[in-house]
Amino acid sequence: MQEGESFAELALPLFDSLYNFACWLAQDRVEAEDLVQETYAKALGGFRSFEPGTNFRAWIFRILRNTFLNSRTGLAATRTVALEEDEGNEAAFARVTEETPESILLKQMNQGAVRDAIEKLPIPFREVLLLADMEEMAYREIAETLGIPAGTVMSRLARARKLLRENLREKVVRT
Repeated sequence: MQEGESFAELALPLFDSLYNFACWLAQDRVEAEDLVQETYAKALGGFRSFEPGTNFRAWIFRILRNTFLNSRTGLAATRTVALEEDEGNEAAFARVTEETPESILLKQMNQGAVRDAIEKLPIPFREVLLLADMEEMAYREIAETLGIPAGTVMSRLARARKLLRENLREKVVRT
């Protein structure tokens, strides 16, 4: 961070990444929107306490994570199951491409299987996996974001990937 950078200059480029992470954590788009909005409000309110020269990205992701954990959908909440699929799901509509209907269906099935397998992961493993593989954070940055040692990050990531493989194997065997 350069001296004098404003909150907007630092925070706005991270919006998509924060929203994506919030969607994975909350597993609900409306809840994710609320989490991101609350995160930005808290971060803006606490921006004076942010130390220039430290990792702003880790700082704001930590605020998002803590906001999620303290929310009604966080660790202590029970998970509800939707009664109907989201009919407005944009992923359900395929663009005109050179792909065949069969290849499109297989691709969607694979994406759904991976999404389901990730959603099955316990939150501590899911968040490390998402920050490492989707947000491409370094171990040190993940450790700073989650407030855990880098060794714990590596351990959780290895266990998360192992569980993910097992969940996917289980899915393939059943189909």
